[in-house]
Amino acid sequence: MQTDLLNMQLQHLPHPSTFIDNDITDTISKYAAEAEAIQQLHPQQQSIIHQQNWLNLFVPKTHGGLQLSLPEGLKIEECIAWADGSTGWAVTLCSGANWFVGFLQPALAKELFCNNKVCLAGSGKAAGMAKDLGDVYEITGYWNYASGAFMATAFTANCVIEKAGELLKNADGRPLIKSFVLLKNEVTLHLTWKAIGMIATASNSFEVTKLIVPKSRAFLIDSNAAIIDAPVYRYPFQQFAEATLAVNSAGMAMRFLDICKPATEQFPVNRVTEIHWSAAFQQLQKVRTAFYVAVQQSWQAHIKQSPDMHSTLPAVSVASKALAATSRKVVDELYPYFGLAAANPANEINRVWRNLHTASQHAILLD
Repeated sequence: MQTDLLNMQLQHLPHPSTFIDNDITDTISKYAAEAEAIQQLHPQQQSIIHQQNWLNLFVPKTHGGLQLSLPEGLKIEECIAWADGSTGWAVTLCSGANWFVGFLQPALAKELFCNNKVCLAGSGKAAGMAKDLGDVYEITGYWNYASGAFMATAFTANCVIEKAGELLKNADGRPLIKSFVLLKNEVTLHLTWKAIGMIATASNSFEVTKLIVPKSRAFLIDSNAAIIDAPVYRYPFQQFAEATLAVNSAGMAMRFLDICKPATEQFPVNRVTEIHWSAAFQQLQKVRTAFYVAVQQSWQAHIKQSPDMHSTLPAVSVASKALAATSRKVVDELYPYFGLAAANPANEINRVWRNLHTASQHAILLD
């Protein structure tokens, strides 16, 4: 019965390109090569991001956001990644950081989100030290891979906490880690992003040394610590992060399949047969469907505050990792058929391949 339902849904799962107006995605794609050349998102791409308010997908309307559900936001992110991997990744990571509005002190949230171009960039690694000095913290640290760094109006950074010369610990004995908001003019940006793909994300590093911040700048990313009472902030961050990153891989993989369709004239000597292509497409569609089904079931259980809500979360994690892995697999199975054309960095097929393989290195989606 479940297999029949999945097959029925598979036939009706839309192509990711249908989630956003074609004129918008065409413009994003049009400037992808130029964005890579200047090593940051093109001004036209950034303009669209702000016009569409995509950095605030999960921000409440009271703070100027779109207030989308998780399933709604995932479709937008998948489509942007289909249009251009770097744009999709930057939107996903920065809108994911803007999601932190639900955990910030109200005065700080109001200060940050009064700017309609608010963009939080940051790093999930606890690469800093925050000394508790009573009324303030003194922060020193160096954080890598802040995607969207050039668009950022503020940065978020994780730190271990020290007080009176000792590292503070949680009840389970692990170091206490808190997240902090650092303003753009407080950090030193380092141009360290040198990956083969996702070049336009400008995922550079940032640093602070003995920066004094008020305690109101600290926050905890925990569904139990949400300050804004909305379902999206009570949904566990682990599965939120896994799902949002996974759809980027799916969007890029679908773009790759679209580029290398046997019917296209982009590659005159195209050795990919309809059988090869159809098998790859069906494989990707199957895991896309399973992914969206898992997310939807989990979200519905969450909204209804169902007792079995937590039992749906492992399926989201499994489906997210399967989607990322399958996206990489189907692309790699087709890639060799395009010879040196696929190895030329000037060709879109190569850029999509590089972007996908760079994104797939994110630790959260690796077993």
